[in-house]
Amino acid sequence: MCGASSNENLTEPLYVLTQFEQIRAMVESEFNVEEGFVERNIPTFYVKMQEDSKKAFLRLTQRMESLKLIPVLKRREKRIVLLAIPKPSTKPSQNIINIGLLFATLGTVFLSGYLQSSDIAGALMFTGAIMAILGSHEMGHKLVADKHAVEATYPYFIPGLPPIGTFGAVIKQKSLPPNNDALFDIGFAGPVAGFIVAIIATLIGVQLSVVIPSSQLPPDTQFIPVPLLFQFITILFPPSGIGDVIQLHPVAFAGWVGMLITMLNLVPVGMFDGGHVARSLVGKKAHQILSYLGILLLVIIWYPMAFLALLFGRSQHPGPLDDVSQPTTLRKLAAIGLIAVFILSVIPIYPLLG
Repeated sequence: MCGASSNENLTEPLYVLTQFEQIRAMVESEFNVEEGFVERNIPTFYVKMQEDSKKAFLRLTQRMESLKLIPVLKRREKRIVLLAIPKPSTKPSQNIINIGLLFATLGTVFLSGYLQSSDIAGALMFTGAIMAILGSHEMGHKLVADKHAVEATYPYFIPGLPPIGTFGAVIKQKSLPPNNDALFDIGFAGPVAGFIVAIIATLIGVQLSVVIPSSQLPPDTQFIPVPLLFQFITILFPPSGIGDVIQLHPVAFAGWVGMLITMLNLVPVGMFDGGHVARSLVGKKAHQILSYLGILLLVIIWYPMAFLALLFGRSQHPGPLDDVSQPTTLRKLAAIGLIAVFILSVIPIYPLLG
């Protein structure tokens, strides 16, 4: 059943009222509507969730496209409210900026690789490995966003300083995911894609690395701690040579960087990838608590990133358009796999040797 207060109607703009009946018919075709009215120029409906409400919301989203409206489904106290809000306008992406940053990052990464290997071949291999890891990570987000009809830019690569030569890459989402399934998938796809490429780079790089006696190392040699997965790979596929120290090839270092990126992105903070996944699984309030716990975790294992995480964690995650429907069981199980990926990728900031 649906109704509207006559007093409210007198204060609403005519264009809102003329659309209201059309919008109400759309909503009633997909949901069981308890009450409908116009609130602050926004068509608002209290609805009851049904078994197919997740699919019903997606259908409603497509139907409201013709009216340039977006449905938003959320909890209001103990009731479910559906709002029909105007679709915000978005500026077209300036891909020339993406291209410019890409070439700038290629240059800074190549320089970093050359400083490590002192030869062009090693620099090119390092550049290819780093860009493949970052590119696969961000394109994983982009492709899944496109699949779920979430408008997103192409990656913005960020030039940086040696020894890595980049501060990573980002894509910008211009619209919200339709539901928690889509939010989970977008957060999940990037780290997993980048992690797979990081494993491949590590496998290749370890074979190109050599084992040497520590006595042959210069006095100012710096040691880096490695994650569990990196250790497993060096045990299962040991590099050539005799000694007690592995001298990493630039490609192996790129694999290490890829695991570092995976670890940092999976911390469940704010708008990090892990934050997207956590928000889709546990909701708004619990995600805020997890964000602060994630910041505390970063203080322990990689404290420089804790400051950035604190910045991201202060703002609330917007969540999806349908913030009521729950993600599928398969996605909940996949989250366990992400926890395993995080554990395998953890790199403590303090050196294990030297």
